[in-house]
Amino acid sequence: MLRIKRLYTFMLQTFLPLFLMTFGICLFIVLMQFLWRYIDDMVGKGLGIPVLAEMFMYAALFLVPMALPLAILLASLMTFGNLGERLELLAMKSAGVSLIHIMRPLIVTLLFVSVGAFFFQNNVMPVVQVKLYTLLYSMRQKSPELDIPEGSFYKDIPGFNVYVKKKDPKDGLLKDVMIYDYSEGFNNARVIVADSGRLKTSADKLFLVLSLFNGESFENVGKSQTNTTQARTAVPYRRESFSSKDILIEFDANFNRTDESFMQNQYMGKNLKDLQTSIDSMGVRLDSIKDVNAKSIYDASYVKTIKSPPVTPTIRLDFDSLYLAQAPSSKAALLGRAKSSIENIKTDYYFRAATVGDEAYKVRRHLTEWHKKFTVSFACIMFFFIGAPLGAIIRKGGLGVPVVISVVLFIFYYIIDNMGFKMARDGVWDAWEGMWLSSVVLTPMGIFLTYKAVKDSVILNADTYVNAMKNLIGKREGRKVERKEVIIYTPDYEAILPKLEKLVEESTTYLTNHKRWINYLTFWKQGGKDNTAELLAQDTENIVEELSNSDQNLLLNKLMDYPVIGGYNNKLSKHMNGKLALAIGIFLPLGLPIYLLATYQRKLLRHDIVMVQKTSKELINMIYSLHLLKNNSDINNQ
Repeated sequence: MLRIKRLYTFMLQTFLPLFLMTFGICLFIVLMQFLWRYIDDMVGKGLGIPVLAEMFMYAALFLVPMALPLAILLASLMTFGNLGERLELLAMKSAGVSLIHIMRPLIVTLLFVSVGAFFFQNNVMPVVQVKLYTLLYSMRQKSPELDIPEGSFYKDIPGFNVYVKKKDPKDGLLKDVMIYDYSEGFNNARVIVADSGRLKTSADKLFLVLSLFNGESFENVGKSQTNTTQARTAVPYRRESFSSKDILIEFDANFNRTDESFMQNQYMGKNLKDLQTSIDSMGVRLDSIKDVNAKSIYDASYVKTIKSPPVTPTIRLDFDSLYLAQAPSSKAALLGRAKSSIENIKTDYYFRAATVGDEAYKVRRHLTEWHKKFTVSFACIMFFFIGAPLGAIIRKGGLGVPVVISVVLFIFYYIIDNMGFKMARDGVWDAWEGMWLSSVVLTPMGIFLTYKAVKDSVILNADTYVNAMKNLIGKREGRKVERKEVIIYTPDYEAILPKLEKLVEESTTYLTNHKRWINYLTFWKQGGKDNTAELLAQDTENIVEELSNSDQNLLLNKLMDYPVIGGYNNKLSKHMNGKLALAIGIFLPLGLPIYLLATYQRKLLRHDIVMVQKTSKELINMIYSLHLLKNNSDINNQ
């Protein structure tokens, strides 16, 4: 019977609740960002709750591809961070389970999530995008809800400016009303002043009914004059006083949905198959337009005339002399005709370029949408292989450090992805280059972090980099030797003395034979290696290890004067043979900086060996002065 392993069940039970929680949080955050972006299109329109709920539903589905990769990154980082912080990950590795084996159930789960994301992008997103953009367009076209302010002109009624000095909050009565009616043009404007008034909407919400009380109106009797002579005469106007007057204003306050057929024919409303069909057909159309333009330009140019065989013997004409022989009026006419011809050709070329540019833009938008179907699915897998090993390395769970790291990584991904999309959309790069730019940049990071996490490498420990910098600038790591509470083997001082004397001799020989500076070619021919210094470092460590079993505090304190020798091998060339290293030093520009760095390290190495020489001599004198040889012989006799 097929059963799921307990480890796999544990990992799924740990990951899935966090994934659902982080997905909900991320979707809410991006939905709020969407709300703030389109808040102006929704406020003040009098939209009902069903319309707003529908819009938020489509917006939530539209933002799933953005929230899903961020949720996977955050959930995987928190999952493995919690396991590392609770030492559960260490217990699994101690039991012989590798990190890849621990990640296996989550990898399989996220493969299904990625496949589901692809089908969501291909089948659901076209429908969601069409309905969302159609709904947003309809909301923008809806007239705003009437809310006439006090003390300022209201201009949202087409053809009218309304001024209300004060409004009664109890019955909605408008006081001291002034209306400018320019619905028939500014030259035929009408001005209405009233003590009070009321404003309401007709039953079908297609008209506004403005009831005014105790006022006057002023308007021109005749229409605007177009004749200059008539325009100079005075235009009569009419003044009307009224106790009650109703004005009917056309104002559609209904919410009218735009037809979705227009959006469905765009790139946003097509699946993978429809996109490929459109790309092929538009590519053929674009190529035919380019061929027609090229043929037209070729036929209108002088190249065809030159390449075509002459039918009659050509007559060489001097156009400058013909032009100079013309009268001034004829010259001006010729120049005008030439200028007009050039402008016509320029306008025609601009029109052709705009036509080709529009067609090419449509093709690029279809191509970017085609690649977008795949990039979201790949981003889910990529972010898991970034978040899971990163959580195993930093070993911090909760919503603190993981959230900060996830947000920084996702912002970096979002910036690169938008940059690549704009490059592909504007034709600077090919569509596949721009749309896959973020994946190409972040995939090596995922591979590197996974490799380091599997090898248990310390890459986020600040002490590692601090010690490396100290070692580079010459501040060596200090040696610490403490007295042991229980000594099993007492040092054989008589056997150690020859070793110390040999170490002094080898140090003296090294300082004599190895200068501070080394020939450039000799350095690269040796591959940057210094085997003598490496042997000195090994002998020094052996003596320190043996003498650390002593019970003499003075001797133990003196052992701490021995430096921790490093820099005897260049890390960039220690695995190369002499010929390859010499070729790198001669032909590559990295040769000189590496040589200068190695020379500086050699200077520090000489200082360390001087300390080894000095400390070894002092240890020899200290062994004699403390009479350790005699005490050691008495112990052996006993």
